[in-house]
Amino acid sequence: MIIVAPGQGETTIRHSAAGRIMTIPGPTLPVDRRYRYFNDEPALHALLDRLDPDVVEVSSPWGSPAMVARWRGRALRSLVMHADPLSAYAYRWFGGIASRGNIDRGFEFFWRHLRRLDQQFDIVVSAGASLTGRLAAGGMRKVQTLPMGVTPGIFTPALRDERLRARLLARCGLDSDATLLIGLGRLAPEKRWPMVIEAVAAAGYSHPLGLVLFGNGRERARVIRAAANNPHVQLHAPITDRGELATVLASADALVHGCEAETFCMVAAEAKASGLPLIVPDEGGASDQFVRGQGEIYQACSSSSLAEAIGRFMGSDPKLQRRRATASAATVGSMDTHFARLFEVYANAMRSPASVA
Repeated sequence: MIIVAPGQGETTIRHSAAGRIMTIPGPTLPVDRRYRYFNDEPALHALLDRLDPDVVEVSSPWGSPAMVARWRGRALRSLVMHADPLSAYAYRWFGGIASRGNIDRGFEFFWRHLRRLDQQFDIVVSAGASLTGRLAAGGMRKVQTLPMGVTPGIFTPALRDERLRARLLARCGLDSDATLLIGLGRLAPEKRWPMVIEAVAAAGYSHPLGLVLFGNGRERARVIRAAANNPHVQLHAPITDRGELATVLASADALVHGCEAETFCMVAAEAKASGLPLIVPDEGGASDQFVRGQGEIYQACSSSSLAEAIGRFMGSDPKLQRRRATASAATVGSMDTHFARLFEVYANAMRSPASVA
């Protein structure tokens, strides 16, 4: 497997005999200098010519897939929708003043772009049923749902640590009889952490409730301001050690999530594999992860609906819901299974090209 990415220069990093990372020069994004993008189509085509791959997989819905679509190579072409720009941007920006249908009409140019890619690529891969449904409704005809999964052997309810749970609640100024919610993710506008904090504060009036949020990002100052007057909300840096993350998840009472623009919601899948009930919006990849009786679902983008959902969760039997989530944790799919299915789809498509039309 070879990853081709825009970089500062032309480099090759070989990690093993089976895989490497290659870069060609690409400028940084003006809106986020941490990222680069392809802007030299002839250089990209020349590199693909040299590599002569069997499959080219593009993981961006922006300019890169159009460049790959114009390449004259023999490879099977796959567009993987790892981003949902309409939900992350258009619906979030204009959802308060216009209906979803009107927004889609206003962004018809982007839908035309996606439909054109759908025609040019052999396969479009979606990680969740909700995204597949929206793409199909928008006129895309080659979308296949192949859910991702968690890294095997890491996340399990067996890692639950009651002493860790008590320490996390103590950081929130609460005793161990309180409810511990965990939030994980980038501090970015589409994650809606201020909305989550507002809802937690409202729900906390009727029941001792603590929120520990792990994350970092450009919205950090705004999130800190949102939590400034609530000692029961604690913000921490991201957990980089996967084993530690798995222990923290298994030791909480529920995961709370605010983003309706997820394509799969890896955080929710990892929480499910850790035996955690989910409190998630009713749109996007997080909703695909929801199991009734193992948490609560709420109206996306609504702080009051989220507060009510948290209240319902605490007013029911959280321990029973956790036992149910623990019992079904082992059914969460793995990334190994995802890639086995994905490569099987590619192999079948290469044997029978007509089957992907």
